Amino acid sequence: MKPSQFAKGFQARPDTTSSEKRTALDRLNAIDGLVKNGATTGDVPSRTIQPVMSQDVPEVDAAEITNESMAYRTWRIEHAYRPGQVIELALKTIKPSPFNPRHFYLKASIAELAVNLAKQGQQQAIHVIPDYDNPGTYFVSDGGRRVRALKEANKESVKAIVIDLPIGMQSYKLGYDLNVQRDSQTVFDNAVVWKRFLDDRHFQSQKELAEHLGLDESTVAVALSIAKLPEVVMHEMVARPDRFGSNMAYQVGRYHTARGADATLRLINKILSDDLSTRQVADIVKGRASAQESTKPAGRQRYAQRLEIKLGGVAVGDLKSYGDDRIELRLKGLTREKRDDILRQIEKMLK
Repeated sequence: MKPSQFAKGFQARPDTTSSEKRTALDRLNAIDGLVKNGATTGDVPSRTIQPVMSQDVPEVDAAEITNESMAYRTWRIEHAYRPGQVIELALKTIKPSPFNPRHFYLKASIAELAVNLAKQGQQQAIHVIPDYDNPGTYFVSDGGRRVRALKEANKESVKAIVIDLPIGMQSYKLGYDLNVQRDSQTVFDNAVVWKRFLDDRHFQSQKELAEHLGLDESTVAVALSIAKLPEVVMHEMVARPDRFGSNMAYQVGRYHTARGADATLRLINKILSDDLSTRQVADIVKGRASAQESTKPAGRQRYAQRLEIKLGGVAVGDLKSYGDDRIELRLKGLTREKRDDILRQIEKMLK
């Protein structure tokens, strides 16, 4: 592949080994640990970058700058920045990375986080990379959901840690692995982003893409087949990762190829309402069963709605509704006092 075919940060061969990738992840996790302890130790103070900065650079350990890129070192000295330091940046200077591993952000999830940020403030700094070609602006390396929620909450600044990483495959891999750790990376994100990598000719084939990502080619092939689905169809599945993993989404994609978007949306609704298994959906795709047939096992009923219940920000159970006349409340981990208080409130409501 010609070097010109790669965006900045891409290389013709994998740019990090597994150990190097783990080291990068560990370093970011260690930085987050330092930040959380900063409130008591004062090791990592928070400050705001001003338009003109002092040239007096905080003392930096030699080990911290051994592998610094020249661009990052120049930026750090100019802004008197110490690696790992939390600073405040104007939200208007933050922009999404073209190599963001996430594509789908649920509006309900962003709105919920916005409410929490409005009440409690930002508890965890995002990671950003300076856009050296456009001074004063930054790419989000990790924290796109927090940035969106802060904007939703009408905030003007964001707490950030500036990291030394090239925008390209290395930043994609790091963000991808962090999302996998949090279980927030979906097959639908992979489908859209990997298809874009091929469309933009960052890679010549899905085999080359798989090798570069360190994944089986079959994993990439399944994601690329799902990428053929319209986003309106994918959106219906993104909100339910418990029901639509790669295998189920693959079968939905096959059904869409044969029947189109409207029929596929009806199938997705049936999968949710009747709790269909992947095997049952595969039978529908193969014509062994009809999407209109009720293939739900006798005695099982899928809830119509589910509300997660939190106390003090911690999930303690859920409230489910079934049909027109049934609800089910499940709570655990409550104190005896809280449990008895809830029972009294329910009894009062039912009188």
